[in-house]
Amino acid sequence: MGHDHAHHAPRPATRDGQRWLLAALGVIVAFMIGEVVAGLLAHSLALLADAGHMLTDAAALLVAVIAARIADRPARGAYTYGFTRVDALSGQANGITLLLLAVWFTVEGIRRLVYPGAVTGGVVAVVAVVGVVVNLAATWLAGHADRASLNIRGAIAHLVTDLWAFLATLVAGIVVLTTGWTRADPIASLCVAALMAWTGAQLVREAGRVFLEAAPTGFDPGSLGGQLARLDGVAQVHDLHVWQLGPHDLAMSAHVLVTPPYDCHEVAGRMRALLGDEHGIDHVTLQVDHLDAVGDTEHCSDAHGGTHLSPELAPERHA
Repeated sequence: MGHDHAHHAPRPATRDGQRWLLAALGVIVAFMIGEVVAGLLAHSLALLADAGHMLTDAAALLVAVIAARIADRPARGAYTYGFTRVDALSGQANGITLLLLAVWFTVEGIRRLVYPGAVTGGVVAVVAVVGVVVNLAATWLAGHADRASLNIRGAIAHLVTDLWAFLATLVAGIVVLTTGWTRADPIASLCVAALMAWTGAQLVREAGRVFLEAAPTGFDPGSLGGQLARLDGVAQVHDLHVWQLGPHDLAMSAHVLVTPPYDCHEVAGRMRALLGDEHGIDHVTLQVDHLDAVGDTEHCSDAHGGTHLSPELAPERHA
């Protein structure tokens, strides 16, 4: 039985990504303060909704930086796999925040539809135009970070939904300015809330897959098992599990039966090479045994220790 994985030092690209996130954070915070003031002066729920979302943008970017630094820490003590799942924790927190904001803006938007208030359309439109530009800049900056990270994707999701929110707010401001129909403002906030809910649900679901140790999206464990079973010398592959530790860290374990006279160590080595080179799986645990002529198993021990085949495991041929 062998267990093979390595923990890497923080990549320079990761540190560069954190600096890009901090730059995006500075842009967002500066504009958010101005938008709160404008929203209060214009009595615009859509602007205040955007400002509230930008507050979550700022928090998401800050959490993304902190989470990225924690995830870079090497494995130690009880944390034998390191801290890579902090990435999923941050992504889930971003998703839950978006869902909660969606509920609040939906309730407030419906209230404003029933009891519309005065809205200064010109201020709303001008601030929305500036907001589009600011969010484009912040999204561009954050986009230089690691897009494979659920944590980073959560932060960028906040920025992208805010960009769409500003576009909806711009339309609302123009409608109020040209027609005087103030209900356009809460309708825009309801559109923002719907977008928040959709994005938040996506993030929570993807983080849940990591915590439930599901195979990564688009990864077919059955296909991988078939590929391993077709290697020369492999009789059967049992109990194959593939799960995700972090954005760049996949793990796999399996029980493998080898047909004599093939050497179990050599077969296991070929498997590890295939898993690393073709699938990017660096954390590999293989329990390898020999299958004798009558279908029984013989333990195959190596430098990592002996293997133990569960007695209830029934041999079955995998194509």
